[in-house]
Amino acid sequence: MEKSDKKGIDIISIGDELLIGQVLNTNASWMAEALNKKALSVNRIIAISDTWQAITDALHDSMATAKLVLVTGGLGPTKDDLTKDTICDFFGSKLVLNQEVLDYVKDFFAKRGRELTESNKKQAMLPDNCEIVKNSQGTAPGMHFEKQGTHFVFMPGVPFEMKSIMTEWVIPYFSNLCKVKPSAQRTVLTSGMGESFLADKIADWENALPDNTSLAYLPSPGRVRLRITVKSEYQSQADSQLQKHIDDLQKIIPSLIYGYDDDLLEKTVGNMLKDAGKTISTAESCTGGMIAEKLTSIAGSSSYFKGSVVAYANEIKSNILGIDSNIIEEKGAVSYEVACAMATGVRKIMNTDIAVATTGIAGPTGGTVDKPVGTIWIAVADENGVSAKKYQFGNQRQRNINWSVQTALNSIRKALL
Repeated sequence: MEKSDKKGIDIISIGDELLIGQVLNTNASWMAEALNKKALSVNRIIAISDTWQAITDALHDSMATAKLVLVTGGLGPTKDDLTKDTICDFFGSKLVLNQEVLDYVKDFFAKRGRELTESNKKQAMLPDNCEIVKNSQGTAPGMHFEKQGTHFVFMPGVPFEMKSIMTEWVIPYFSNLCKVKPSAQRTVLTSGMGESFLADKIADWENALPDNTSLAYLPSPGRVRLRITVKSEYQSQADSQLQKHIDDLQKIIPSLIYGYDDDLLEKTVGNMLKDAGKTISTAESCTGGMIAEKLTSIAGSSSYFKGSVVAYANEIKSNILGIDSNIIEEKGAVSYEVACAMATGVRKIMNTDIAVATTGIAGPTGGTVDKPVGTIWIAVADENGVSAKKYQFGNQRQRNINWSVQTALNSIRKALL
């Protein structure tokens, strides 16, 4: 393959902990997102073992196709970090003491009142033919090489150190090398309709999208993200075309869209409550207080959130929320009647404009033929009365809880519309 055929970026993550599932590869996810925002195209993400053979094979493989290879991990001072020795073999280097880096490492530890160990001094042993990239957040510097038309940047695996090198040097330095055609991208956040039903509802809009526009469905419990990407010869054209697509979509599913990109549903709900001058409380059984946690995670939530009752046990439902024990006995704790009574009860106790309640069988045990695992009732009470809806989510406990929280938040949003 000719050098001119090389394009895009490969991300290589080194570490056995990634391969055995002990650590999630959040570094690669962050890097890909940061590069994508700058229209820098990522070809692939690779996780490999910290061995000479695995690193060498990966570097050779990426050098054949990529313009830029970003490598994280394996640069620590311990014996199990083999990357620098492998780098020397690959680039025909030898490790030498870099006095500037050594002075920086000494100063780094002195400012923190810590003793400099022999292991830490090894951070200043670097290949003699690389460009040193400053690490303002740690002692292991980055290293830049170029071989056969491909650039390589090696960075430490510590997340905040890698992010510093990426934002301060890598992205600015390579901003033009791997840039693709101008593009505009936005993620539309929806809640209240499953992926397949949503796809049917917006099918005509999706089928009318031109060839330079792509749509991706990104479902998760309680929500579906729609990532729209437009590529064009000019940035202004991509931006205006993207906005038109979003405007058209908004006309089709206005009640399902709660935000864009990194917006949080709990923040959207909080803003709606503030704008309406209303207060809220929660009564939670199967969600164990997670709705309250979401609502109060937003700064300024004290202006609209008053409190919560986690009524996990039936006696709490009766003694605190005031639900007639005969109703619980007759209808069951997981029922329309109990969900409504929970919402009404907590609204009265907390003296709020709105209240939301959840009761259900999160699992994995506790289900019956009539009420299988995943049966959840969510109720909302306000000045117009109270209503509840039953959901059947599934048989995975944490997924059921997460789905319930997201759905309850969306129920509040819909009540405020």
